[in-house]
Amino acid sequence: MSKPLPLFTKALTDSWRSTLAWALGLAGAIMLYLPLYPSIGGSEQMQQMIDALPEGMTKALNYDQIASGPGYTQATLFGLIGFLLMSMASVSWGAGAVGGDEESGLLELTLAHSVTRAQVVLERAAALVVRVAALSLLVFALVLVLNEPAKLDIDVGHLTGAVVLFAGLALLTGTTALCVGAMTGRKVYGIAGGAAVAVLGYVFNAVGRQSSNVEWLLNISPYHWAYSNSPVANGADWGVAAWLLAISAGLVAVGAAALQRRDVGV
Repeated sequence: MSKPLPLFTKALTDSWRSTLAWALGLAGAIMLYLPLYPSIGGSEQMQQMIDALPEGMTKALNYDQIASGPGYTQATLFGLIGFLLMSMASVSWGAGAVGGDEESGLLELTLAHSVTRAQVVLERAAALVVRVAALSLLVFALVLVLNEPAKLDIDVGHLTGAVVLFAGLALLTGTTALCVGAMTGRKVYGIAGGAAVAVLGYVFNAVGRQSSNVEWLLNISPYHWAYSNSPVANGADWGVAAWLLAISAGLVAVGAAALQRRDVGV
């Protein structure tokens, strides 16, 4: 009797080391940045330094609200180092899910074991979702633990929404990488596609906030969609969260359809 969801299970078991490594990286970043808030982010000297910087720079770095606990957490963790680490993890998993296996020749072997191409994409996408969710829950738990000791004063409901958007952004980059990998059969193209979504989203947000002449860039920045409302401070826009998840689901469907129609290994 065959095991249910064999590709999903194998993807999770094969990647537990990388999941643990990314979890440790995120935990290290949280433990490094957030406890510093009372002495750095919340100090009068820090606010004076931020005020002395060019307005464009503070907006580009999302440091315009860094004097408050939620603003500091949004800027340093969710908007910068956490975003970077989660994007890197999700892109690497997504690009390797189909494109990486095809490059190594393992995909042909997998397809010889009575599984469909759509099943490969869907089960490995599900494994990607679980890994991103696990890392996001870790972030939520650690921020919650540090909330009182670090004097962050973050509302739990707002933190919940911010973590959902954080996960949604990561899934968008990861499913883009998976989709491009499934369409091309090349891991490097998947990495390029996922990285482009993350990097351009961040750059478009930074540039679009500089001038009304380029404000239109904000409309095509997933980073701005998620974080324009500063969800750690003000709560999530749940419509945006649903939109990010819907786009990710659409990318998985496109990837499955593309792999179905393509000659594998060519």
